[in-house]
Amino acid sequence: MDPFKKCSRDDVKELMEEYIQTLSSPIDSFLENHILKSEFNQMYNGSTIIGYFAIHDEEKMTQFYIRQSYLHLAQDRFKQVLECYSVRSLFVPTSDELFLSLAADQDYKIEKQAYFFQDSKQQGVPESLYPGGEFRLARSEDIPEIIAVSGDFFQQVEELVEKEELFTFMKEDTLLGIGVWEHSKLLTGYASIGMFTKEGYRQQGVGQTIIHHLKQWCYEHNMIPICGCWYYNTNSKKTLERAGMVTKTRLLNFVR
Repeated sequence: MDPFKKCSRDDVKELMEEYIQTLSSPIDSFLENHILKSEFNQMYNGSTIIGYFAIHDEEKMTQFYIRQSYLHLAQDRFKQVLECYSVRSLFVPTSDELFLSLAADQDYKIEKQAYFFQDSKQQGVPESLYPGGEFRLARSEDIPEIIAVSGDFFQQVEELVEKEELFTFMKEDTLLGIGVWEHSKLLTGYASIGMFTKEGYRQQGVGQTIIHHLKQWCYEHNMIPICGCWYYNTNSKKTLERAGMVTKTRLLNFVR
């Protein structure tokens, strides 16, 4: 019997739930969206399903999971998948010990992709919050200005406003920044949050203030806020840290 079989995400739902329990910290929407857009495959040992893997755009592996009782097969199966599916790169969160270890076994170039953040539950740096301003859900009449300020930073602004996933931060009649949240489709009770600050108002506490309000909003709606930023975006990292977010997890890109 073929050890690998293409399947739907629903076919590996139980395995994915097991996988999520193995993570030492959560993943944000950037990686999650890559996973959700991947093609899934079951792994077999004889007629028994022992795990699964996912490949994005026919070249990037985004998940690899084998059940505990079959971990002794992990290295061989991983190498088989790399060769059989012509995998060219691996998106690996450092919170996934198995995937990280298997990737480290390969002689691949490692690129630092992103930081993943969690809330420290500390106050952050309150004195650097932006004074005044109004934080509220975005309305349909805000859409033209949101697009004018943020360009193509947000995809499908109209849909995000309709789904109540965008916020505005205003002072008088000036849009200073935009906040966004996205309900996790893989992690129950989590929401990825993010922000965009209008040029000319950056490094003044606007981004920190938006994240501060987004965190409060998440907790009020029984969700745990998480977020991420590109590894080399130093200003975003500092903004998130001033808002009380901390990072112990990286997203790495292993390239053949």
